[in-house]
Amino acid sequence: MPLLTLTDANFKSATADAAALILITTGSDKLRGDFKTAFSKAADEEKGIVFAQVDPERNRALAGRFDYQNKSLLIGSYRGEVTLRRSRPWASDLPDFIRQLQDALAADAPPEAADEAVDEEPEPAVLDKPVDATDATFETEIILASHEMPVLVDFWAEWCGPCRMVAPILEKLAAEFAGQIRVAKVDTDANPGLSQAFQIRSIPTIAVFKAGKLIFMQPGALPEPSFRQLIQQAIEVEVPADEAAAQA
Repeated sequence: MPLLTLTDANFKSATADAAALILITTGSDKLRGDFKTAFSKAADEEKGIVFAQVDPERNRALAGRFDYQNKSLLIGSYRGEVTLRRSRPWASDLPDFIRQLQDALAADAPPEAADEAVDEEPEPAVLDKPVDATDATFETEIILASHEMPVLVDFWAEWCGPCRMVAPILEKLAAEFAGQIRVAKVDTDANPGLSQAFQIRSIPTIAVFKAGKLIFMQPGALPEPSFRQLIQQAIEVEVPADEAAAQA
């Protein structure tokens, strides 16, 4: 399926028949070369999902619709509703977006078609990259998710030097501890509501949530061994049921 270029003018007509859409913004924030290659390849090979690109700086209505904040943005949309988003995406993010949209398409398929398409129970997806949490998604991405496994949150900002030192460590540990802990990032400049709610005065600030409860918060960049120790403690610690319920 050819890669579409969307504009404010053609968005409605071009996506009218698209149940599943994967969209990438192509503004001033440059995309990684490996991502461009993977995105073009997926657009050619995947069936049932529309792949498209948009320049948000020339299409302000779409920039507002998808909450573009001057960063490359990967969007997954199903039947007009945004269900997935990641800023500054990696090529490794695409398979998870494709799988989740394919699952949604399969769930909507007639029973006969679904029976033919699915012979085995699909393996649950394991999140092995940090996710971006916002004022709007924090409850889902952090609080609710922490009932399944601990969530380590990095409160950071683009201009922060120590934050750039922490980022590759968290990328590495998110992959290493995939399925045991979730790593999330909150851009404090873009999400002032969360900065105020958690009284973030210094960045980076590292927090850990488990069973809906904040169990750790500390400002400052940690070295990798300290992050490992913190993650192990978060995995092992037991949060009393009554306290967890009070936070839910």
